Amino acid sequence: MTIASTNVTPINATDTSGGPGEARSPGLSYQDLLDHDTRTAPDVLRWQSGGFMGDHDIPVSRYTSREFHELEKEKMWKRVWQMACREEDIPNVGDTLVYDICDMSILVVRAKDTSIRAYVNACLHRGRLLREADGNVADLRCAFHGFCWNLDGSLKQVPCDWDFPHVDKNEWALPEVKVGQWGGFVFVNMDPNCESFESFLGDFGWHFERWPLEKRYKSVHVARLFPCNWKVVQDAFSEAFHVVATHPQLLAGIGDANSQYDWKDNYSRAITPNGTPSPHIKWTPTEQEMFDAMSDRRLDEPPVVELADGMTARSTAGVGGRAGLAPVIGQEAADQLSDAELSDSIYYTLFPNFHPWGSYNRICYRFRPYEDRHDMSVMECMFLEPYDESKPKPPAVPIHWLGVDDDWAEMAPELGLLARVFNQDTYNLPKVQRGLKTMTKPGVTLANYQETKIRHFHTLLSRWIDKP
Repeated sequence: MTIASTNVTPINATDTSGGPGEARSPGLSYQDLLDHDTRTAPDVLRWQSGGFMGDHDIPVSRYTSREFHELEKEKMWKRVWQMACREEDIPNVGDTLVYDICDMSILVVRAKDTSIRAYVNACLHRGRLLREADGNVADLRCAFHGFCWNLDGSLKQVPCDWDFPHVDKNEWALPEVKVGQWGGFVFVNMDPNCESFESFLGDFGWHFERWPLEKRYKSVHVARLFPCNWKVVQDAFSEAFHVVATHPQLLAGIGDANSQYDWKDNYSRAITPNGTPSPHIKWTPTEQEMFDAMSDRRLDEPPVVELADGMTARSTAGVGGRAGLAPVIGQEAADQLSDAELSDSIYYTLFPNFHPWGSYNRICYRFRPYEDRHDMSVMECMFLEPYDESKPKPPAVPIHWLGVDDDWAEMAPELGLLARVFNQDTYNLPKVQRGLKTMTKPGVTLANYQETKIRHFHTLLSRWIDKP
């Protein structure tokens, strides 16, 4: 399947002139890099879409205002399709998972017919939460007075039913929440009149046909609290523009300003090339230095890999990636993977807060408000690991929670080298929130191209807020 470009075709990345939204960083464009790959790049990496979305400021109040938080809650969170969990989080009949967003709670359940259902997580008697934690149950029983429902949502038992002649048991099924499934994920929507999940998803699934997420299992799941609005955190993981100041140790091996940004309908994408130097640096690193930067090697550490003669950083990443994946996805499938698929950061956003990475990069993010706070948020990082399908699917790991002051590297070693990078990001974000509260300028000013994903998100958010 091939999807054509929409709206405009981006100009070559070496052109720094042109009209609004057309300028690109000097140096190789991402498409130029693909031309030099040792394998043929797949259509999904050749796909380009998007265009100039304006250069107006984003109101600071979107990040600081309780009133805007309430608008988001009523106009977006209560109406939009949102990722609740992985299917393997509830693999067995009777497994339940509590998904909370703002002050709302949804109960996701594996029913007896093995289907996945979702209910408003509240007893119809006096409103107590039916479930406060994940786990396996035979039925859904309220701990307050004992009202009980079957896994399919039908009413099972009313204590002292002689005292409730006014309750029609046929009308006391738990209110259902709409469910959609894609890529091994479970999505929910609280609006009974919402558009179909298939319509909302559009052709987003095409981007992962080559790298199916349903053939993965969740090997890592870390969540950390932040003392700032959820969009402050999400914005920071939607562009590579910050690398030059926040992650300077990566510059020898990352084409940060040469990233490609695309958007269409309800999703956006960025591709940041690795194994190529940043246009910000004024020296030419060796291929070994580029690979060392890709692997986040520190000065007191030996190289992860010493490059063979004639090998580039990108081709070495390709060789290593194919060797690692072959026992899992098969030699033939692994051999077809391009260097780009095994080198580059390919990060998607499905509105509003779902961020799976492309190719066989394991990362998947989710960002959301913490409880009903406009000034606190949760960042989640999952690793989605491919597995040998001739064997049973490994179980999903439970979520590992970190507090506001916890160090990623010390408290979440399962994240590996990524934890050190997260610590650098984490240092900035509370200071962004404080600065937003302090600044007198009413809006946040975004770059025309490098912050495309952020602007695309806010464009969609505005549409939801403006809906009647």
